[in-house]
Amino acid sequence: MNEQQEMNVIQEIRSKVDIVDIVSGYIPLTQKGKNFFGVCPFHDDTNPSMSVSREKQIYRCFSCGASGNVFQFVQDYEHISFKEALRILADKAGVELKGFSYTKAHSKQDKLYEIYEIAQKYYQNNLQTNYGKKAKEYLSGRKIDEEMIKTFGIGLSLDTPSDLVQLLTKKGYDLNTLNQIGLASYDKDLYNSRIMFPLQDLSGRIVGFSGRRYDGIKENKYVNTKGTPIFQKGNTLYHYFDARDEVRKKKCVIVMEGFMAAIRSISIGIGNVVSLMGTAMTKEQAELIKRLSEHVILCFDGDEAGRKATLTNGEELEKLGCEVKVVELTDDLDPDDYILQKGEEAFYRLVQNAVFFSDYKIKSLKKGINLNSDEELAHYINSVIVETSKIKDEIRRELILKTLAKEFDIGYNTLEKRLLVLLEKEKTTLPVETIVSKEKKEKKMDKYTLASLSLLYYMLVNDTARRLFEAGEIFFLTEKQRFLASEIIYYNKIYGMIQIADFYTYLQDKPELLAILHQVLCLELSDDVEDSVILDYVKVTRENSVNQECKRLQKMMREIVDPLEQAKIAEKIRKLKMGS
Repeated sequence: MNEQQEMNVIQEIRSKVDIVDIVSGYIPLTQKGKNFFGVCPFHDDTNPSMSVSREKQIYRCFSCGASGNVFQFVQDYEHISFKEALRILADKAGVELKGFSYTKAHSKQDKLYEIYEIAQKYYQNNLQTNYGKKAKEYLSGRKIDEEMIKTFGIGLSLDTPSDLVQLLTKKGYDLNTLNQIGLASYDKDLYNSRIMFPLQDLSGRIVGFSGRRYDGIKENKYVNTKGTPIFQKGNTLYHYFDARDEVRKKKCVIVMEGFMAAIRSISIGIGNVVSLMGTAMTKEQAELIKRLSEHVILCFDGDEAGRKATLTNGEELEKLGCEVKVVELTDDLDPDDYILQKGEEAFYRLVQNAVFFSDYKIKSLKKGINLNSDEELAHYINSVIVETSKIKDEIRRELILKTLAKEFDIGYNTLEKRLLVLLEKEKTTLPVETIVSKEKKEKKMDKYTLASLSLLYYMLVNDTARRLFEAGEIFFLTEKQRFLASEIIYYNKIYGMIQIADFYTYLQDKPELLAILHQVLCLELSDDVEDSVILDYVKVTRENSVNQECKRLQKMMREIVDPLEQAKIAEKIRKLKMGS
């Protein structure tokens, strides 16, 4: 295919998928008038600030400025390249990409991904040889069968000191690079005699390993890849890439501590699971979890550390507006051991009966309280009311207060009064983020910027605006705005019309122009516009151009000594201001 044919295929795919259907597969949308609205997944928010237009086949967030067509949405949501987004949507549209060679620019990190792919194949092959016999026996003892080994890409590093390093250096890869990305330590293999579990990034590419000791030698049980140019533990979730479809189907995501717990759950058919590879959840991981689903089930280990992590991480997710539930494991077991010891059905029931995080938190507040102490009891009851005030469901709030009143023989009205005080206080206390966001929204752009961006929008939808630009009547503020205007003219001449959704794809390799297009579309302008409105904006851009030229001439006049030359410049300034 030539470039034009490939662009036609891209436009065909875009036209065969409805952006509302695609976006609603990722986030809930509610129709209001012609457009659909939902909570923007590209910034920390709980309000429905993203608008999706079925008519224009674009989305835009009025809070953070994110906007684009269906390809852009899938790219940004999935953290994948344009080509990968294209393949996903081509499959949904039923369009074959045979012979399609749309290529992205090669990055310097491509080589690092290649190295990890080779290492992965090397480790997998080792496990299937005679050297892998003991490792397989160990895996079998842990109820990890051949199918699971294949599904999760499990492999084996040998007890030889530098087999992998030699293999990779023979293929031309630099030893310094192998050290940098965590496969080598000087000229030796970093991993020896370990069962290897590959770690993937958000796009499903292998970027690291966790190597587990299996032969009884007393050494660190796990050795994990440290931070590298392509892997940061705090920005990654195990099984994120493969969990997405199951999360969409089941409308919730289950979060665990370690990848072994996730592997066990997936092996029994619970695929909507990700893991942190530890108990501490970073802000970036919390946002990734919310991006998967706003309905989250925490299933951490049943020991004290797991319970503390549940409380800490549940709070973080609730701050982001997630609905959080908790699976309570017994006997200090982790999910892997719980499933092996108690059985699949017992674990299914726990997941199905996960309790609301608020109930879990209230229950945890009671631990260690001396109920015979009036002071401790009062503190506990006040803490429960504080947690109850955070619950939006009025019926649940009433049920909690009634239970509290009955359990401790306290008047319901007393508890209700305390709750109402807290609710009123919350209404009058705006979070700092809300105040900052409000200030940002209220900050108005100057009339020259507004005129320039408005005219760019009208050039997308109106022949008069395009003719005025070609006639040299529009004076844009910046060079990039002029470049975007020129691209609009060129695109219109090539295709005979402008579909904004397709124009986005056309600008795919011009991020600086896409950024301006984002600004333009957030203005919420109507396509139906009188020529007089366009001409008024043109006058404003001319006024700005005249002002800038006058300032330039005034500066020149101050630097010239000759009175005759000064007089000539003064006359030019006068004529400019008079409009002649």
